[in-house]
Amino acid sequence: MDEEVQPKGAPLEPFIGESGSEVDRNNRVTVYSVTETPPWYLSVFLAFQHYLTAFGSNIAIPLILADGLCLQHDSLTQSHLINTIFFVSGLCTILQVTFGIRLPVLQGGTFALLTPALAMLSVPEFQCPSWIQNASVVNTSSPLFIEVWQTRLRTLQGSIMVASLLQILVGFSGLVGFLMRFVGPLTIAPTISLIGLSMFDAAGVRAGSHWGVSAMTAALIIMFSQYLRLIGMPVPVYSKARKLHTKKFYIFQTMPILLGIAVSWLLCHLLTIYDVLPSDPDGYGHQARTDVKGDVVSQASWFVLPYPGQWGTPTVSLAGVIGMMAGIVCSMAESVGDYHACAKLSGAPPPPKHAINRGIGMEGIGSLLAGAFGTGNGTTSFSENVAALGITKVGSRMVILLSGVVMILMGVLGKVGAIFSTIPNPVIGGMFLIMFGVIAATGISTLQSTDMNSSRNIFVFGFSLFSGLVIPNWVAKNPNILVTGRSEVDAVLQILFTTHMFVGGFLGFVLDNTIPGSKRERGLFTQDETHLEASGTLETVDIYNLPFGMTKWLSSLPWVRYIPFCPGASQTKARCRRQEQELLGLSPLGLP
Repeated sequence: MDEEVQPKGAPLEPFIGESGSEVDRNNRVTVYSVTETPPWYLSVFLAFQHYLTAFGSNIAIPLILADGLCLQHDSLTQSHLINTIFFVSGLCTILQVTFGIRLPVLQGGTFALLTPALAMLSVPEFQCPSWIQNASVVNTSSPLFIEVWQTRLRTLQGSIMVASLLQILVGFSGLVGFLMRFVGPLTIAPTISLIGLSMFDAAGVRAGSHWGVSAMTAALIIMFSQYLRLIGMPVPVYSKARKLHTKKFYIFQTMPILLGIAVSWLLCHLLTIYDVLPSDPDGYGHQARTDVKGDVVSQASWFVLPYPGQWGTPTVSLAGVIGMMAGIVCSMAESVGDYHACAKLSGAPPPPKHAINRGIGMEGIGSLLAGAFGTGNGTTSFSENVAALGITKVGSRMVILLSGVVMILMGVLGKVGAIFSTIPNPVIGGMFLIMFGVIAATGISTLQSTDMNSSRNIFVFGFSLFSGLVIPNWVAKNPNILVTGRSEVDAVLQILFTTHMFVGGFLGFVLDNTIPGSKRERGLFTQDETHLEASGTLETVDIYNLPFGMTKWLSSLPWVRYIPFCPGASQTKARCRRQEQELLGLSPLGLP
């Protein structure tokens, strides 16, 4: 292992190349670029690290959905959902890296679809029966109970699948560039922030089951990720140039959530063994015991194979589809930003239009697959894994491909999902305090390109954010206020107006596009469209080309230039521009 996993802000040491010469790592964006492949042992290690980085978000989504699906007392089914979301995330990652954007972007569950999903499950039609709240009454193997949660999950599946068609259409038709002209930071900021802020109740319920354990979990994650992030642990490595030596591995910065959960989980297990925590289900702190969810690990199969339609034939809800579409639009805007950030951190040129179109379209296919498999969620690019590229300085897409394989393997191991489902509620609550707080702050951080000294921008963001909290809360407390006499319309209005991110994002979108303001003031900077496609450099072609010689074959077809997601269109345009320049006697830069 010649390379050291370096965190941001750490002093950079010389990098020993294959030839033995020293290269200043400050002069390189990455140690391994997109098309390079690290040694197999380093690739496997980094692939598993990316899996652990995505662990927190992927495991949180099924656990949050469990209550709305009436599965709070069915840990075995929760474990199946965890297995399914990891399996589909791995599958979508492989598809995205191979045929999509072609950058090292990891795919996983999206919180943008979690909010409308919870809104859909909160309507009177899908509220859980009262008898399900009592763990002693619930028989998780009874046909009645199975039909209760499968009916809800099938409706969620069908709504996600239909809504994903919008993303497929927008991506492969090339409309994503047109839509992004109107979706600026003042639309994205309240939308993303409200995803985190709207989860305060879910975080509070779990954290409140034992505030001591929750506070400890949050404190550990804070300590690992903030105070100890620059402390490296020496690990023995071997290289031809330096033989056996040690390098520092910054474990606290790369996997703080996993370490925080593991330490708190272990302490809860010890407190359970010695009966320090109350065994009475009504006692405060009982939820912190590790034996609350029974023998789910022993009941779980060693191997499971998720497949489309495993919960039955999906059904469609019009209200659910419209709510999911709002989440899809938010997910697309976030992913476009992730693509550019990933390209920058992995040392690749900015992605051309055809690659972005293909990436968004492939994410739509991923959400379609996620709906078909029954994860209860869609798929999106993981920002935390993009950030990990800047830490490891390894931008190889082969590493992300291996991460997809690792997630598929973990999704097949039934015992792994069962183990994760037994994490005590207070530990999950502590993780939520950190995770959803960071999501809320991430939304606010998108305002850095806007002029926040502008009273216009302060008004748009403040009003959108506050209204996104007030209106859904009031509608949820007064469900009979939106009654039109048509049940379908009532359901649509109920879901939309109880979805925080939709209300805040919609108001931000309308106000930002109607109140006069300059593009610089609004944070809308026109991208240089000719930066990539006019250059036609070999580097760009190599990185964003389709695999298996598909690009070379497509470039020979004259009609390919009209397909917005095909690289042949960009290369044809670049070739035509170069020919025009040659006829005019100009250099590729436009100079005589």
